[in-house]
Amino acid sequence: MAEVTLLDAINMALHYEMAHDQSVIVLGEDVGDNGGVFRATVGLKEKYGCKRVIDSPLAEALIGGVTVGMATQGLRPVAEFQFQGFVFPAIEHLVCHAARMRNRTRGRLTCPAVFRAPFGGGIHAPEHHSESVEALFAHIPGISVVIPSSPQRAYGLLLAAIRSNDPIMFFEPKRIYRTVKSTVIDNGEALPLNTCFTLRKGRDLTLVTWGACVVESLQAAQALSELGIEAEVIDLATIKPIDMASIIKSLEKTGRLLVVHEACKTCGVGAEIIARISEQAMCLLKAPPRRVTGTDTIMPYYKNEDYFMIQEDDIVDAAKLLVEGWK
Repeated sequence: MAEVTLLDAINMALHYEMAHDQSVIVLGEDVGDNGGVFRATVGLKEKYGCKRVIDSPLAEALIGGVTVGMATQGLRPVAEFQFQGFVFPAIEHLVCHAARMRNRTRGRLTCPAVFRAPFGGGIHAPEHHSESVEALFAHIPGISVVIPSSPQRAYGLLLAAIRSNDPIMFFEPKRIYRTVKSTVIDNGEALPLNTCFTLRKGRDLTLVTWGACVVESLQAAQALSELGIEAEVIDLATIKPIDMASIIKSLEKTGRLLVVHEACKTCGVGAEIIARISEQAMCLLKAPPRRVTGTDTIMPYYKNEDYFMIQEDDIVDAAKLLVEGWK
């Protein structure tokens, strides 16, 4: 089988679900005629028509509101925001309506909607196109947050998100849209939400990460292995709710925790994971947990972008300090 990119896998999942479920609607800016800003929706309008693939005005608040309305009336809309930094005009609809619909109506209405958006840096784009603010959305009760890091997980998790009966923010790390490739079987098989994926086994430390940082984390794990340090690499995948059971199970073996994320350090998801470990499994730790994160600054313009982005050496150095500094 030919290998496909993460972007191809997103497109495959959308095609599959639209072919098998007439209630699935795709909407957003340029998703129809142009196939999306990154071409994730190529071929959908030609195959399923303009009533199911809707080119919206350049109005994110409208996209959010219309999506919520569709979802409460028996449809399963998949809304695309061109970048994560463009979601903010729709925040009122996400926070005040999508997230609260089930609770507000005591289950009479649900909001089975997926809000897709590319996110993260590394492509030399301005700051609104390069942010990583998944923690902001994870803080909203009633909304789940999912971030794939490979073609297989992009395909399976998007299918699961579309089939969910509650709203999901589905953030796609655009830095690896076309650089990470693997085979994907287009059989409509969804992957479980709310579950971590262990990508590499190890005995010396547990390395938890997600999104594009999975690439550097696996590279760092290989470099550490050559130094005699075996890191267990876990892709969090579902940012909310967090699968703490899988992380704790790994820590029972390794006793050391390193969290890696591109987002800013303060109040990031890494802080939440470490806080829960301190509450639930402090006795397992052989050393204080550590984080490798972005800095608490706005994403810089492209000439300084590399100073913000996490490098393989940053992860290796933190892991060595965690293992060798606390023997």
